Amino acid sequence: MRALTRIFYVVLLAFLPVPGAFASGIGPHELETGISQWFSTGNGTFAPYYMMSNRFGAVTQRNTYLTGITVGEHLHPSKRFQWSWGVETSFAAQSSARYGLYDKEAEEWTGHKVTPRWFWLQQAFVSVQYRSVFLTAGLKETGSALLSDELSSGDLTWGANARPMPGVRIGLEHFVDVPYTKKWLQVDVNVFIGKPQDDYWLKRHYNYYNYFITTGRWNSYRRLYFRVAPLEKLSVTLGMQAATQICGTQRMYKDGNMIETVRSPFDFDSFVNMLIPRQGDDYYVGNHLGSWDMMARYRLPSGKVLKVYFQWPWEDGSGIGKKNGLDGLWGLEYQSARRSFISGAVIEYLDFTNQSGPLHWDPEDNTGTSLKGEATGADDYYNNYYYNGYAYLGMSQGTPFLRSPIYNTDGYMRFTDTRVKGVHMAVKGYLTNNLGYRVMASWRKSYGDGYIPRVRTVEAVCWMAECDYDLGGLGIVLLKAQVGMDSGRMFGNNFGAGLGLKIRL
Repeated sequence: MRALTRIFYVVLLAFLPVPGAFASGIGPHELETGISQWFSTGNGTFAPYYMMSNRFGAVTQRNTYLTGITVGEHLHPSKRFQWSWGVETSFAAQSSARYGLYDKEAEEWTGHKVTPRWFWLQQAFVSVQYRSVFLTAGLKETGSALLSDELSSGDLTWGANARPMPGVRIGLEHFVDVPYTKKWLQVDVNVFIGKPQDDYWLKRHYNYYNYFITTGRWNSYRRLYFRVAPLEKLSVTLGMQAATQICGTQRMYKDGNMIETVRSPFDFDSFVNMLIPRQGDDYYVGNHLGSWDMMARYRLPSGKVLKVYFQWPWEDGSGIGKKNGLDGLWGLEYQSARRSFISGAVIEYLDFTNQSGPLHWDPEDNTGTSLKGEATGADDYYNNYYYNGYAYLGMSQGTPFLRSPIYNTDGYMRFTDTRVKGVHMAVKGYLTNNLGYRVMASWRKSYGDGYIPRVRTVEAVCWMAECDYDLGGLGIVLLKAQVGMDSGRMFGNNFGAGLGLKIRL
């Protein structure tokens, strides 16, 4: 599969359109190129929380030197049919982290240093669009459709925390009016099918001692939102997101010995089960999770906007039925109508401690039992009995507020802290027309998870401050300075600083 992926990238790059090649009769092209530099350093194993979160997985280590080169072409929406393409390459020199590793021959723990790769394709895609319907193939960064990736703690189902994975996405480019509703109702639909390419990452970070490692999985993502009264002062958006991990090969280890291998090949039935959950012998096939989402937006006469929103996570039927108490993300966002000292602000409360109760019991899962009662709890968000966790290349595909598996230097490939609650705050604005700033801070407390609770709770206080300077005021040369710090036992005591330069050619 890795060989096929390389061939796909080669073909994609080989057939990228020559700038302006098909402009006639379609619409005016605009070629964009750029180069970026980033250097950061710190005193911990990893970069401080806010310096590595919601950056599409580009920066994770304590010391990072990153060069990015981008080139792409898109059309102005002057025609019904349009296409676009883009490539972003990343060259990096990053510090290593030491992960636990069990040596079966020596029957002892050795540990080993793991260093991220020095080159990768961050983005490489081709997209075709007719009116509002689009089809995209390849790697493309796509963050939250509801929340601010710049200010929010992160979307619970599909955010900006992990690197993009290769796949195909089809849907509506934006909210579209539903016919015969006189612009009172709009709809947004998205479907993504992808093949994660992180088997090598899992094999290099796993401890090969206990629990399991699952490789060769497939992913999908679906979204359906409805927006009511979009032209009025008060507008409401409501809908659901759903994600699936399916198929793959699980290898179970106990005390350093592989005790079981379970294979789930990908076929047509798997493809259907990925998009439409269907029940197998005991459980629904694959790992299904998502969120119920709602946002109410109020536009003030001055043009300023206030938003109130929530995202309720679900892992199974109990979560879909909202039997998990106050679990979820509850937020308030402010947006200014123009550049000002405070042009945007967010405050969020996050709670994942209910999880539909402390235990799970279903008589249908245990044939022959005389117990007829049912307790559908212990949801254990982002974890599953078959899959490593809802993460890609070690970074949570949903919110980074739940500690991602990349932090598990003992080689455990799942989420260790899923029962978490805390507060996140962020504000951005402009000190001058060319000098912007952003400040983020959070506090959280973790109880571990429902199956492996922590003996003692752990906490973390994280903050980050940055400034962006637009040299010349034309958006061509941008300078960035950033400093961040973590304290507490959840992420450790970390401090880091970074400098960046971005040039649009």
